[in-house]
Amino acid sequence: MIDERPNHNGAAEAPEVVTFGETMGLMMPTGVKGIEYSAQFEKSFAGAESNVAIGVARLGHRVGWFGHLGADPLGRYALKQIRGEGVDVTRARLVEGAPTGLIIREVVGGKSSVFYYRRHSAASLMRPEHVDEAYISQAKLLHVTGITPALGESCRDTVREAVRLARKHGVKVCFDPNLRLKLWSAAEARSFLLPLAEEADYFLPGLDELKLLYETEDFDTIVERLGKLQAVSIVKGGEDCTYVVENGSIASVPYFKAEHVVDTVGAGDGFCAGFIAGLLKQYTHVEAVRIGNLIGSMVVQAHGDWEGLPTWAQVRAVLNNETHVER
Repeated sequence: MIDERPNHNGAAEAPEVVTFGETMGLMMPTGVKGIEYSAQFEKSFAGAESNVAIGVARLGHRVGWFGHLGADPLGRYALKQIRGEGVDVTRARLVEGAPTGLIIREVVGGKSSVFYYRRHSAASLMRPEHVDEAYISQAKLLHVTGITPALGESCRDTVREAVRLARKHGVKVCFDPNLRLKLWSAAEARSFLLPLAEEADYFLPGLDELKLLYETEDFDTIVERLGKLQAVSIVKGGEDCTYVVENGSIASVPYFKAEHVVDTVGAGDGFCAGFIAGLLKQYTHVEAVRIGNLIGSMVVQAHGDWEGLPTWAQVRAVLNNETHVER
């Protein structure tokens, strides 16, 4: 029997941002050896949506994350950690009879590879009826990604329902396609992600993702296609900049140079968290992108998917060129 009761821990105030999706246990070799030759592994957890939720919380905003985790050690561990970061998890569920998914990641020869163990996971059991309409209706923004719908048809229906409810209640929709070709083909992804982009208020693709989704290498054609959307499109991965496509115009926002790149995983989620926080702080779109660029550069200078996400005080210190005092 599957226990799908939500986790009951009351939240004082409604979240400004709601997001949901798959969070998995994460294992990584502790040394420089690959998985095959490593005897020791470091435990963590990862998930694009929970990463963004933690990032937004550290930047000083109320945020809620929900999803299904297995009622197992990895699921309980992830739930406690996410809650400990100040994220509301009152709508998250620990599911009996289905496991928490697992990622094992390695870096060999300077190249990062991930191996997924997620088939029949608790997250894949999400259904539209698990979406709390009242919870979404109180938020200012709903953030979704293209990872959740790649888990199966019921998850696709769940994303559709969440977006429908957000639009019903005037809640802004932020959509990062987060294309994962290990989960579905480009053609399958295209058939779902492009219609979803048409429903979004903020569309946050990478340039490489757009080339696959729009089936073209031509930048002008891509910009033309984006111009037909109702969304403000934020295109990551440009030539030393992020592009803002809005109302028929395009702006380039320069990157912040990272002094020492340690781990590039999580940079996109950090960018999303910074952009969303910028919106909540009522910055212009260009200013919000600048915050996202900065946080992306800070994240790649630390190990882990979410551990390097900064607080707002740390972001402000960089923006104000404050001198760091070591001791």
